[in-house]
Amino acid sequence: MSNIVIYTRQFCGFCTAAKSLLDSKGVTYVEHDGTFDPAIRAEMVQKSNGGRTFPQIFIGDRHIGGCDDLHALDRAGKLDPLLAEIG
Repeated sequence: MSNIVIYTRQFCGFCTAAKSLLDSKGVTYVEHDGTFDPAIRAEMVQKSNGGRTFPQIFIGDRHIGGCDDLHALDRAGKLDPLLAEIG
């Protein structure tokens, strides 16, 4: 099981961009598509302490936030070390 989880919805450009960045890092992740599943959306909101926008990204036990947050971590040079921590 991957230590990276991303909650997405179909036709979401931010979801696609976040997954592209993770793909470029060569990591595997578990994707939960909340497009048509209210239970998945409710799980996402609960796990993210109220985050209702897609995507919501988790690396290990850490809630990263959305696409912009993931890219900001990468620009700051903090994403690769975080990914290395989880193996």
